[in-house]
Amino acid sequence: MKNTPFTQQHIALGAKMAEFAGYNMPISYTGINDEHATVRSNAGVFDVSHMGEFILKGAGALDLIQRVTSNDASKLTAGKAQYSCLPNEEGGIVDDLIVYCLEENASYMLVVNASNVEKDWNWISSKNTEGVEMHDISDKTALLAIQGPKAVEYMQELTSVDLVNLKYYTFAKGTFAGVDNVIISATGYTGSGGIEIYFEDKDDNAQKIWDEIFRIGAPKGLKPIGLGARDTLRLEKGFCLYGNDIDDTTSPLEAGLGWITKFTKDFTAKDILEKQKADGIQRKLVGIEMQDKGIPRHGYKILDAEGREIGYVTSGTQSPSLGKAIAIAYVEKSFAGEASEIWVSVRDKALKAVVVKMPFLK
Repeated sequence: MKNTPFTQQHIALGAKMAEFAGYNMPISYTGINDEHATVRSNAGVFDVSHMGEFILKGAGALDLIQRVTSNDASKLTAGKAQYSCLPNEEGGIVDDLIVYCLEENASYMLVVNASNVEKDWNWISSKNTEGVEMHDISDKTALLAIQGPKAVEYMQELTSVDLVNLKYYTFAKGTFAGVDNVIISATGYTGSGGIEIYFEDKDDNAQKIWDEIFRIGAPKGLKPIGLGARDTLRLEKGFCLYGNDIDDTTSPLEAGLGWITKFTKDFTAKDILEKQKADGIQRKLVGIEMQDKGIPRHGYKILDAEGREIGYVTSGTQSPSLGKAIAIAYVEKSFAGEASEIWVSVRDKALKAVVVKMPFLK
């Protein structure tokens, strides 16, 4: 297993560790519900250094990004970021990612999922017919997400960058906790506000930043948070997780990602997705709330009143904030309307559920 620059800190803090995407990662410290509540009400720190980062540079960088991603990156100016996906030739999703514009028409950073770094690199490289300069900086880039309603207030002490006015999906480069050239972005995955910081893992940068964050934040209740709470937090906000809710077999339109699928440009599988849009999709990703007692889990079948299989659960949990069981699922389009009654097969028992509008937590 690979380690992040913070692995020893997690172990020293008594984190429950497990393998995730080839890395030894913290799943929880004090318990998922406690950590979840900390992020919703105060602030928490996630080590997400396992994520992948690619730099694309040069005259053809934007053109390459336009051809491989579904969203329109030509709208990006320096300091802006964009959620997007990489469609495959069949209209499925190679990965979802964030595109950061470092320098307009010249330099971009793509942030991809940890489990897909090699796959994404190979996919983009196969489309790089114009010799765009590409660098995989994943192994030398550290990434911490400081999330929660108090995160910006606490972290402002560590930088001169105006964090309060850093709008959602924008970023700035500056000094953070005495470390130069840190990218500070407002692109969190929890729905509770905060920042993410990217910096080069060299010298004692990681130790310095980690220590300073907790020096400022710990007395005010900021805590380290594991991947377990990251999952429950993102699920309450209806954010997709690659490998669960989206994958090579699901199209962005089925997944409710039509808003990042722009037909004003040419990109991989554009014709397939245009046809899907014109003809209508056969299934749709929806939010469901359990009516009967039971927790829906990834892979559980979804049934209609007659017991016919009409879909499957992609992500599910007991929501710590709402105190009820929720899930994201693909269902046949005729059952995708709000308030539609469906049944989840849990250990061969059909438990009643209802389709609800996402996000679950408003």
